[in-house]
Amino acid sequence: MLEVRAGVYVGNYSARTRICIWEDVVTWIEDGDAVMAWTAPTDQGFDFATVGKNRRMPADFDGLKLVSFHPIKSV
Repeated sequence: MLEVRAGVYVGNYSARTRICIWEDVVTWIEDGDAVMAWTAPTDQGFDFATVGKNRRMPADFDGLKLVSFHPIKSV
């Protein structure tokens, strides 16, 4: 994979490799957050997964995977 920006990696790899990479990300993420996207046979042409404490979370709307936002917590 190529690191195109600090912490941003792109590449063309197999599903098996993607799963192995994602398992490592989930194991070592700690307080960070991550998103992985890949081509998939969906209406959108891709799928994605997220992990960590992020306001953006995937939401399924009739088969379309969109992004919902959690409200900002007030102090």
